[in-house]
Order: sequence, then structure tokens, then C-alpha cells
Amino acid sequence: MKILTLSALLCAMITLTGAAALPDSEGEPGTEETIVGETDDVQRARSCPSGWTAFNSRCFLYVPRVLNWAQAERNCQSMGGNLASVHSFQEYHEIQRMIVRVSHYSNPAWIGGSDAQQERYWLWSDGTRFSYSHWCRGEPNNDRGQHCTQINFSDQKCWDDFWCDGSLPSVCARKR
Repeated sequence: MKILTLSALLCAMITLTGAAALPDSEGEPGTEETIVGETDDVQRARSCPSGWTAFNSRCFLYVPRVLNWAQAERNCQSMGGNLASVHSFQEYHEIQRMIVRVSHYSNPAWIGGSDAQQERYWLWSDGTRFSYSHWCRGEPNNDRGQHCTQINFSDQKCWDDFWCDGSLPSVCARKR
């Protein structure tokens, strides 16, 4: 009887010790967590919320509702992100593929670039460095106060500065 009790206690201790080594199962709302790895080092890999597209370390969402640039930025902020900043050709191409996948067309859309603060000094609304661009030929031209960035402009599907009060769909981005 003593051996049976001792065995039960030993099993309970092993089970509790193993459970204590696992990560907390409570994550941020709207994220899924997966345990990755085959060693004792348990890592968490968070995926994007439902409907968002994962690329590199961020999640992207195409928002088909037409809004002006400021409304679109605020809408992205309400979902924990900003209008998308774009940092490479590969990232831009992935955003374009996402737009086509969702809308079945290469719609023009807002991204987070703006020079409203200072003419010809382009900034991303998420505060990251503006080091990549894909402007159309002759753009940005700041024609009569164009200060916000739209993508998929013209047949070349490049960037254009556009009036911030114009109404377009948008692309949001947030960290994973």
C-alpha cells in the first residue's frame, strides 16, 4: 500500500513539474500561440489575427472600406496597428498580392507615408525609417498639396502622392 501511495505521489509530482514548465496559455486577444521545438526550450510563435496576412515580423490587413488618409490611419490604430509602412520590394509585392487575393483587383490603397509635416520630407505613420519607396515616374510631385501615399497607382502599380482627403481603401500593418 505504501508503494502504491508513493508511486501516485511521484506521478503527481512529475505531472505538476511538467505543467509548470509549459508557457502560460493566455495570450493577447486575437492571437494564437503554438509551442514550437523538440528540446526542453519551449518557444511561442504568435500568428496574426484572423483575416490578417503574415509577412516577416508583421501582419497586414487590406481594408476595402474607402476612407480618407487620417480616417484610415485611425482605423488601423483601433486594430493595434498603423497604415502600412513598406521597407522592401518583397514586402510591397506581398502587399500587392494580398490586395488582389482579397479584392480580386489591384486597387489603389492608402499606406502610411506622408509629407504633410514638412514638404518633401516623407515619414511613415508608424515611426519607422522611410528608406524604401516605389514612386511612379515624376512622383511625388506634391501637386496642389498632395501629402499622402497611395499604392497601385496607374498601370505601373507604383506609388503616388495623393490628396489626404481623398477616399481610398487602405492597408494596415501591426507587429506579430
